[in-house]
Amino acid sequence: MCQMPIFDTPMDSKTVPIDIVVAWVDGADPILHKKRMSYLNLDNGAHPGASATRFHSLNEVHFCVLSILKFAPFVRNIFVVTDQQDPKIHDTIKEYFPSRISDIRIVDHTEIFEGFESYLPTFNSICISNMLWRIKGLSDQFVYFNDDIFLTRPLNPEDWFKNGRPVLRGKWVLPPYERLLWDEIKAGFQKLFLKQKKERVSSFQVNQWNAARRLGFKYRYFRSGHTPLALNRQTLKAFLEAYPYILKENIKHRFRNYEQFNTVALANHLEYNIGNRNFASSQAVYMQPHNRGDGYVNRKFMECEQDKNILFLCVQSLDLATKKDQEYVLKRMNELLETQL
Repeated sequence: MCQMPIFDTPMDSKTVPIDIVVAWVDGADPILHKKRMSYLNLDNGAHPGASATRFHSLNEVHFCVLSILKFAPFVRNIFVVTDQQDPKIHDTIKEYFPSRISDIRIVDHTEIFEGFESYLPTFNSICISNMLWRIKGLSDQFVYFNDDIFLTRPLNPEDWFKNGRPVLRGKWVLPPYERLLWDEIKAGFQKLFLKQKKERVSSFQVNQWNAARRLGFKYRYFRSGHTPLALNRQTLKAFLEAYPYILKENIKHRFRNYEQFNTVALANHLEYNIGNRNFASSQAVYMQPHNRGDGYVNRKFMECEQDKNILFLCVQSLDLATKKDQEYVLKRMNELLETQL
């Protein structure tokens, strides 16, 4: 269990700016692909945290950024974090929000890993999120997006920050005992009967539990979902600078690892420990249009439209969907944002 005096002075959410950070990668880039495969080959060509769909892009980042500019115009800056890549959103922003071009900045991994260059390249979103607080010029109030998450209707700053503290989106749940037990049994079987020691498949739930457990939580943890996640830069900075060995241990993995802790879960439990009780539901619709059958995508969009409480939409692994469903998702996103991409 780690204990420390962390940054605990509430900010004035109405005067402190809010920035957005979007993590993005184009796995089809031949340079990045070659680089990724060179490290995979060190693991005999396979790693459970290196599924190709984690790296694919269908230009969702354009819709992500446009949705922020349209539905959250109070946002100050949007930082798109990449590995020596260019999402080429300049022309898109110029067409639809020309006055906001200077508010969009591409941030390379070398900036956030300054002083930690030996851990690059990384193909691990957990490692990248561990370092986002190091973006130069980032506001103390910021919101973390993946490029497959979009806003669906107008937001207020209070949807992300209240009384100087982040809004914690998720719910309290029991630790993932069943998953932990099954993983232990499977690993034991492989070692005893197959004489193999395979890397355990990284789990979104286990990685969050790892963060809570590290901070002394024993019987429950606050689990977040696929939604924009509000963070306090100072909270992360104070903890990770106080425990550099914890940070280094977590960012050493080139690909997602079972033993890592989730950055947002760490921040959420740190916030709870200093008295933050700004709890909220996810207010998000989760869509994974792969082998779902006819009507699935339309039902998800209808849910977004009809439920006025829904603020966010996550469309995960769109690259695995049929061409028809891909085109339909992009069509509905264009209708939502009044664009023609």
